[in-house]
Amino acid sequence: MLYLRLNFLTVATRFSKETYLYWYELMQLIRQFELKAEEMYKMAGKIRGFFHAYIGQEAIAAGCMTATKQEDPYITAYRDHGLALAKGVNPKACMAELYGKATGCAKGKGGSMHFFSKEHFFFGGHGIVGAQIGTGAGLAFAEQYKGTDNVVLCYFGDGAARQGILHETFNLAMIWKLPVIFICENNNYAMGTSVERTSNVIDIYKLADAYEMPGDKVDGMSAEAVHDAVARAVKRAREGGGPTLLEMKTYRYKGHSISDPQKYRSKDEVEEYKQKDPITMVLHTIKENKFATDEEIKAIDDRINNVVEESVKFAEESPWPDDDELMKDVCLDPNYEFVVD
Repeated sequence: MLYLRLNFLTVATRFSKETYLYWYELMQLIRQFELKAEEMYKMAGKIRGFFHAYIGQEAIAAGCMTATKQEDPYITAYRDHGLALAKGVNPKACMAELYGKATGCAKGKGGSMHFFSKEHFFFGGHGIVGAQIGTGAGLAFAEQYKGTDNVVLCYFGDGAARQGILHETFNLAMIWKLPVIFICENNNYAMGTSVERTSNVIDIYKLADAYEMPGDKVDGMSAEAVHDAVARAVKRAREGGGPTLLEMKTYRYKGHSISDPQKYRSKDEVEEYKQKDPITMVLHTIKENKFATDEEIKAIDDRINNVVEESVKFAEESPWPDDDELMKDVCLDPNYEFVVD
């Protein structure tokens, strides 16, 4: 039995050395990629448009990955870089997409909010708030129709939980017992508006009760808690038990987007949550249980830094999309004539 000691508490855990090292490396990759991408955004002409960092929410991606299989489709909103990396989308393709280059995971045409990789069972980034909730159920219907045992993980934020599509989707998902896990990444703020100011129901997982759907609140800052909750829900779905709503209580250390001045929250609040940094917690467990030496941890960090730097170099050197790519992958009236001047 292994033990995690934090805040003077001893918590039993069932996870192996390999699992903790995997979590640490994945979360570090996400964190360092986001920090580097933010740096490149602020350099004129490198990255443009919207940019929503996943910094602080890495434990959700890590815990979900060890509780699912590669073939399980993931779909999320516009804060999508971390989950794309978790699913195995190459950091080079991710950075190139941020740059708008042809070698990006969406051919440079999706940008920050629309990462995509069918090969890695990652079905987006979606810029329209809540749109992925219905699409996620559609993916689950497809898996059910094809007779696979795959389970869809459909992510959305606390703001999207106010969209009407959520209720229509929950109803159909329960009627058809679709194999989908609805994951609300509740980071306390819909852009800059707190949950308390937007709903009388501040425990979002309770929305599942109206549809007799299983629902639970999860510590989204703990990879262990995320893994356990998702593993239970996935098992139920694979056995034909239908959907689950999981409210992951998490926190983003950066603003809603890169241009957010964050005047709606105090520095003390942010610092309080940084005491629960999921990467620090996992690293503490690794050191406490002697899963890796300081030299081995440094080697992981160095490897991650090299991967991130190589992704920037790749994006810098990649070509821009050709003009004839502009209207490809877009549904158009067949009689529409488009001319590039």
